[in-house]
Amino acid sequence: MRTTHPRLVLGLHRSRHERSLLTAAADLGITTIDTSTNYLDFHSHQVLAEVAGDLLPKFTVSTKVGYFPAGSTSEHSLDPGRLHTALEQAARDLGREPDLVFLHNPEHSLADGSRTQRQDRLEAACSVLVDATAAGLCGSWGISSWDPRPLTELARHPLPRPDVLMVRAGLVVGAEILDASETLVSRWQPSALWGMSPFGGSTTEPIWKRFDPRIFMGTGQDCSPGQAAFRAAFHLPEVDAVAAGTSKTAHLEELINSLAREVNFEAITQYRQLLARNDQTG
Repeated sequence: MRTTHPRLVLGLHRSRHERSLLTAAADLGITTIDTSTNYLDFHSHQVLAEVAGDLLPKFTVSTKVGYFPAGSTSEHSLDPGRLHTALEQAARDLGREPDLVFLHNPEHSLADGSRTQRQDRLEAACSVLVDATAAGLCGSWGISSWDPRPLTELARHPLPRPDVLMVRAGLVVGAEILDASETLVSRWQPSALWGMSPFGGSTTEPIWKRFDPRIFMGTGQDCSPGQAAFRAAFHLPEVDAVAAGTSKTAHLEELINSLAREVNFEAITQYRQLLARNDQTG
């Protein structure tokens, strides 16, 4: 029986959406893929259906709504009507209802207005996803936030509780973002917390040439710096799954193999304490 790996979500943000990658992911036991209406220049859903429509039933498919085409660029909106239309379009383009839909970076449309106005705006947007879930347009809903700090003061009753919260995770996430993510978890208490961008964009970022994350792994374990960074991301903050993007099957295999590695929790705790001290003195 094939081993499945629900803790690793294949993110398609930088992916070319090639069938070979999705086939390999399924063969490796990856059960979830994550995309968005605005990925691949707003063509992600259509391309997925065209190149791998028969493979999609093998996966739990999550997507996001919140960005819309605006000429040669995009714009963000929490307008309930636009969000509902985007949800309907996502189901049509994918050829199936997505299993999970995130409200994508709602903080981008919450900069203006009083706290009450911003909370009302966020509540109205969340209610669209609640209603869509009840109507069968998606299986469940969540919030994906790149910068959750603006959401912390708004995440209170009567705001609907998201099923899943997705936040940045890993060694490149600052103390304020980590603290805000944990505040949202304590107030919303979602059923699951996902992490994203565990490498801060790519394993080729300069930081990974200056810093060896294997200090966060248990002693006597053979792993690469990339594997160590990925495993540490599950504890910064504590998440149930991590979405990572790649176009290479070998990278997927490397990440899957890292899931069996043990983390040095004392090093993680010391790192969090160091982050907090630097944040207070900075």
